[in-house]
Amino acid sequence: MADTNPLSNCRFAFIGCGVMAEVIIAGLLRKKLVEPEQMAGSHPRQARREEMHVKYGIEMFESNRDAVADTTIIVLCVKPQRLHAVLEELRGALVKEQLVVSIVTGAKIETIAEHLLHASVVRTMPNTPAQIGEGVTAWTASSEVSEEQETQVCAMLDALGKSVRLENERQIDMATALSATGPTYIYLMMEALIDAGVHMGFSRHIAQDLVHQMILGAVLFARETHKHPAELRNMVTSPGGTSAEAIYQMEKGGLRTVMSKAVWAAFQRAETLGKTI
Repeated sequence: MADTNPLSNCRFAFIGCGVMAEVIIAGLLRKKLVEPEQMAGSHPRQARREEMHVKYGIEMFESNRDAVADTTIIVLCVKPQRLHAVLEELRGALVKEQLVVSIVTGAKIETIAEHLLHASVVRTMPNTPAQIGEGVTAWTASSEVSEEQETQVCAMLDALGKSVRLENERQIDMATALSATGPTYIYLMMEALIDAGVHMGFSRHIAQDLVHQMILGAVLFARETHKHPAELRNMVTSPGGTSAEAIYQMEKGGLRTVMSKAVWAAFQRAETLGKTI
């Protein structure tokens, strides 16, 4: 196992054991990449510490500094408004060989490195489907992160679904708008389609089943065929048919423009959030 698993000798510290920290912990255990004794966590509330210990068997601490002792990878999972206080508490507590991985929205590598006095930092941006192992996580690293550490990061993030290495932090903000915020766009579209089905006369239960499976099947088919979306759309668009009429109405309503504006607005908001941390 040690020959093929880059995380076999790693010890993790999860600073702030909220929802996403639990998702990562559960993913690593589900994939059998680590054992519970290889992980520690911190949380200010005793009830949460007890819950995580009972549920996953990991060691829990109230002190963040105690949690990071003798660990390989420190995962920052706190809310953005709590980050400054956490970084101040951990300042000077890390050794050169340790790696810091942040999932904190908007927190730049430079900010984390300067406050921690620690250069090896990875910034990530997961999305909510990671909770069922079908997420996509964009990430980038400081120049001080070694090739071995990057391999470890990939293994950790792939436990949540798929990881995509990006060139720079601006692209992390772009991924925040596209893939991290992206489920919101899909859920809104799902809701609209289900409501349309109800309007036509379906029960909400039947409309929901039809829409859920339709979207899942369309995504899997697109991934399987590797065809451009326009090509797939043309495959089901007959002259004068129902698809042609539906597309005409969506183009008339400016669906492409609205989607583009929504993603761009989310990107600008991500950049603004980064400047406030």
